Amino acid sequence: MFRVFAPPEAAFVAVASVFATGTLMAGCSGAPAPAADGSISVTATDSSCQLSKSEAAAGNLAFTVSNKGSKVTEFYLYGAGDRVIGEVENIGPGLTRKLLVEVPNGGAYTTACKPGMVGDGIRGPFTVTGQVPRSVDTSAKLTEATAGYKDYVSGQVEALVSATERFVNSVKAGNADQAKAQYPVARTYYERIEPVAESFQDLDAKVDGREDDQRQPGEQFTGYHRLEKDLWVSGLTPESAVIADQLLADVKDLWNRVRTLDLKPVELANGAEELLEEVATKKITGEEDRYSHTDLWDFKANVDGSQAAVAALRPVLDDRDKALGTTLDQRFAAMNQLLENYRAGDGFKFYTELKPEDTKKMTGTVDALAEPLSKVAGTVTAA
Repeated sequence: MFRVFAPPEAAFVAVASVFATGTLMAGCSGAPAPAADGSISVTATDSSCQLSKSEAAAGNLAFTVSNKGSKVTEFYLYGAGDRVIGEVENIGPGLTRKLLVEVPNGGAYTTACKPGMVGDGIRGPFTVTGQVPRSVDTSAKLTEATAGYKDYVSGQVEALVSATERFVNSVKAGNADQAKAQYPVARTYYERIEPVAESFQDLDAKVDGREDDQRQPGEQFTGYHRLEKDLWVSGLTPESAVIADQLLADVKDLWNRVRTLDLKPVELANGAEELLEEVATKKITGEEDRYSHTDLWDFKANVDGSQAAVAALRPVLDDRDKALGTTLDQRFAAMNQLLENYRAGDGFKFYTELKPEDTKKMTGTVDALAEPLSKVAGTVTAA
């Protein structure tokens, strides 16, 4: 359900078991040996995925994912109905990521490598056997953490629906200036809970997909970024109103799905790291809001969401590694202080106004925060 950040050695996870076929896929022979630390080895190439085994007992699972191909790849674990249980992305050629996930329930899962980070990926079955108590069942503080974060997510989605409705009404009224002002505000609520939203891939593709994302035959470019292009590049048309109505319907669908969402503590940790990974790979490059250049609104929202997830877990972190919590406080403070330098009124400067030295500072501050964030999942799941 939650993606993973990308520091080469530490990587939070977000998956609940992982790479599917324990033997071979797409013409490769022989499975990789288990990793030295006992985790399941995953070898990904441009045309195959191989696991050291395709079955594991329920509980906390660890994976070592190595990209031996020439393309950046992703790794997914799907549950029933292709719901994303977890993912790790942006694994560059030659890089290895460590993944840690909680899978309390046995059953049939599906894994997928996505060379080039497009399409349905190279898929295979992964079986989890047995059943163990969820961590929320065994720790009062973890129970409180997941409940508190669920309340945070619910509040953000409720605000998302309201803000999107105002944005949609402006689009349908043909009030482009008003819609432009409302666009980054509405997206703020989505970006704060992006790992949760992305767990519903069908909705995320429609709500937050970019123009050059790969789509199934017949699928349109829709959602926020389609309306962003209409507002800043093409101009509003009658079709814009249709796209706006669909966006609002999809956001309301997300709200209904979130109400029944069942979160695990490790997913909070993974979500916190994934949000920072979004900053590092998409916001800092300026590619996310490529027409409006409102990337810094998204940047701040991702940091806010990451900090909220860590805050929910803070009582557990303080019990198990108080110094880690203190370090995270310092690094989040530095990140937020840096962003304040780019304020403009109630929002932020456009990304095109930044200079190379600005993005260099951001990259360094993000990297500094990523290092302690990569330790949160392991700390939360420690016995």
